[in-house]
Amino acid sequence: MAIALPWSAARGAALRRPWQLLLDRPSLLAAATVLLVCVPTGEKDVTAAVHITPADLASLGLVALIAVDLLRGRPMALSRQACVVFCGVVCAAAAATVTSIDPSTSLTGFVRLVQIFVLVPASVLCSLRDRGDLHLVLGAFVLAALIEGGVGAEQYLTGTGASYTGEPIRAVGTFGALDVMAMSGVVSFGLLAALALALAERRRPALRRALFAAAAFLVFPLAVSFSRGSWIATGVAATVLLLRADARLAVRSAVIGLAAAVVLVGGLGLGGGGVAERLSSIGSVSGGNEDHSVSDRYDLWATAAAIWADHPVTGAGPKSFAQLRDSHAPLRLSSASDAADSTIGFEREPLLSPHNMYFLVLSEQGLLGMVAYGGLFLALLLGCLRRPGEAGPAAVGLLCWVLVDFLYADIGGTTTVLTSVILGVAAWWALPNHRDGSAL
Repeated sequence: MAIALPWSAARGAALRRPWQLLLDRPSLLAAATVLLVCVPTGEKDVTAAVHITPADLASLGLVALIAVDLLRGRPMALSRQACVVFCGVVCAAAAATVTSIDPSTSLTGFVRLVQIFVLVPASVLCSLRDRGDLHLVLGAFVLAALIEGGVGAEQYLTGTGASYTGEPIRAVGTFGALDVMAMSGVVSFGLLAALALALAERRRPALRRALFAAAAFLVFPLAVSFSRGSWIATGVAATVLLLRADARLAVRSAVIGLAAAVVLVGGLGLGGGGVAERLSSIGSVSGGNEDHSVSDRYDLWATAAAIWADHPVTGAGPKSFAQLRDSHAPLRLSSASDAADSTIGFEREPLLSPHNMYFLVLSEQGLLGMVAYGGLFLALLLGCLRRPGEAGPAAVGLLCWVLVDFLYADIGGTTTVLTSVILGVAAWWALPNHRDGSAL
């Protein structure tokens, strides 16, 4: 005979069920973090010290959930090597903050660095407890990419995107003209995740074909994002992923991809002129066809190197680049880049970072920071390449994208938290704690 619970007790039981579900499978919050980057946040003041997005809140919720789980007695899922590399990043950021030219400003940067490179990756690592958790997070990357890619493709085809060469054709998804790199990053992650999932799928041919089709579709919005850094990073990452999975498949995929590009761009003309022009501009830093966005980026790198020369050991401090830029920059460096779309009109976006993560670390955290971050990235890369298993291609592909993209970009913007999730996935595969049974 069923026994009716009092209303308050029934309500308490209903509230405990979702909480218990999250405790049992915290990867749901990791997946939610990925999907919430698609929530439009409106155009933001890029000079503000702190931006809090729904994805950031979800990531902090994941950190809190893992902390509660540990307090309830669950064994620590971090291996000794993972603890060492994460602690190294914390120590380097702390030293840079204490010795900063402006410690109060650097404190917010320290908190952000610890969130992005330590707390969220470690929490994602702890939340991935089996292959199902990994597939859940990778599936979230694919779904987010399809959403943003669909919006971006529509923007290009209807001429409602951000301005590119005076025309509103640049695909930016839901992120707007002030964050033109965001959509290309989300689409790239989804493309790589779809490839990895398709290669690992053996029992369901229909799902395998659907994943390959999703990856093929995402090539178009990536192309019309006109993001050179994302193109290069995706090309390198996809090559590494395919070689890691199957060398012969990598060769076949390269041939098929080249043929598809010829048909789409050469035959149908989809984005062909803009893509070709954008590719040819990568090395254009002088002469009549000089691309100022490229020359400005090289000048920003030189500026970061000059700042590091004045603060070689611990750097100038997190968030100090913007304060020291003008006193160390070449005279030809532009003060801002142009941004325009139907929402914001025309705006000048200040250049507040060197657009290179390695130069950013060097200038703001010095040699100590380079050693710490280099140790983290190298440990993850070597671990992913060395460890066999079907999750390896996904982990190494996404990690390679981040490491290559860091040559042309740094942290900042709505999608920064996705870097944390990727580092967590890579750490889970590269630095497993064999004592807790999380290794596959």
